[in-house]
Amino acid sequence: MKLAHLLLSFCLSSPLLSADEILLPDMGDSTGTLISPAQEKALGASFFRSIQSQLEISHDPEVQNYIQSLGYHLVANSDSPSQAFHFFIVMADDINAFAGPGGFIGVNSGLILNSSNESELASVMSHEIAHVTQRHIYRAYEAATLLSLPAAAALIAAIVVATQAPDVGIGAISAVQAGSIQAQINFTRSNEQEADRVGIKTLAKAQFDPRSMPAFFEKLQQASRYYGSAAPEYLRTHPVTSSRIADTRNRAEDYAYWQVPDSQSYRLIKAKLRTASNRSANDLIAYFNNRLSLGTLEQKAAMQYGLALSYAKQERYQVAQGILQTLIANFPNQEQYSNASAYLLTLEENTAKAKKAYALLEKRYPTNDQYKFAIVALLIKTNQAPQALQRLKEIPYHRQNSPDYFLGLAKTYEKLGNPINFHRYMAEYHYTIGQTLQAILQIKLAQKAKNNNFYLSAILEDRLTFFSNEILALKQLQE
Repeated sequence: MKLAHLLLSFCLSSPLLSADEILLPDMGDSTGTLISPAQEKALGASFFRSIQSQLEISHDPEVQNYIQSLGYHLVANSDSPSQAFHFFIVMADDINAFAGPGGFIGVNSGLILNSSNESELASVMSHEIAHVTQRHIYRAYEAATLLSLPAAAALIAAIVVATQAPDVGIGAISAVQAGSIQAQINFTRSNEQEADRVGIKTLAKAQFDPRSMPAFFEKLQQASRYYGSAAPEYLRTHPVTSSRIADTRNRAEDYAYWQVPDSQSYRLIKAKLRTASNRSANDLIAYFNNRLSLGTLEQKAAMQYGLALSYAKQERYQVAQGILQTLIANFPNQEQYSNASAYLLTLEENTAKAKKAYALLEKRYPTNDQYKFAIVALLIKTNQAPQALQRLKEIPYHRQNSPDYFLGLAKTYEKLGNPINFHRYMAEYHYTIGQTLQAILQIKLAQKAKNNNFYLSAILEDRLTFFSNEILALKQLQE
């Protein structure tokens, strides 16, 4: 269980911190040769599937596009701009973020909602990017040589989940003793200090405000005080200290001060995440109404956008559409308003108008794949399965391994009366979101379907073996 001790120490260190300048590990460092690029990619993908099976991940394309765009901008200004990363949002109120293998970085919706500006959010993400570029996760992985890839990925994911939802994740790592955490604190603090230095350099180079880092740390310190003796273990063992705040403030002073305005996308995603929370529609309407007269025109527009989404939550679609149409007239180049209007048309069952709206969006924003998937969903809904299948064939290759793609294929084949391919692609859908047992069930249903042939039987048998081996590896981890 040495791996568990090291990985637990690493992941508990990760809730929230940021960073400046340091060199990458030299070529003699064991982490440079321990894991191949292909293994790194596979470990990351397996980690993400395991995370999805235990935490609620946002699959909203607009939300995902924003966090990816911000993350890629930071990576482009990091010390490893060519390294692969994948950013995603966990729908949880806690202020938290974490880095996993393969460049997978999770950000809690609560972190975004509690950030005062975009620079604060960027400061946290810069810190997590530094954890990856400095290969901290692989220094922990060095002890994993006896574990299979899915088992190692599941263990890392379980540790991360334990910091997010202790009741969910702790069972998977029950063999890890609390005493071993303290034994590794020096190691984890060293990683955090290194990520602080690297991350603050990335933050400044990406033209965000370096002073946002100590400002956000102060929020964390206040959160620790609020929890008091009931603080979660990760806050008690890795507190945001006054010395850390002072250190990051001193580092920030090395950079010239400049005003960094928030992007409108940041404001709109923040409003959208607020409406996607468990807050009641009445509370949301009151929240946005109280802020309609505050700030610049763009800030007021973001509050109007949130208000429209809140009315939609009450199914008051005409009121919501009225607000959105005003926003579209005043800000015709703000994509989110037209997208929200098109989505409301689908909720209103106004399929014909929704198709036209999404067709216009697809034409105007041809690189945004969310509109292609939205059109596919409408074609399926209106029993135009052949057209849906044709549109799915036009989906860019890099999106043909996504849950949306597999779910679209499954529903299309269901409409076409093809149960084998329906169950086959439902299996792939479940697997991509970390539900391997459900994937196995779907493969077995496909094998029982009529009109099977040798080619499909071979594919199904191969996937069944693959899924079953992964489940076996995970069971061995728990023994």
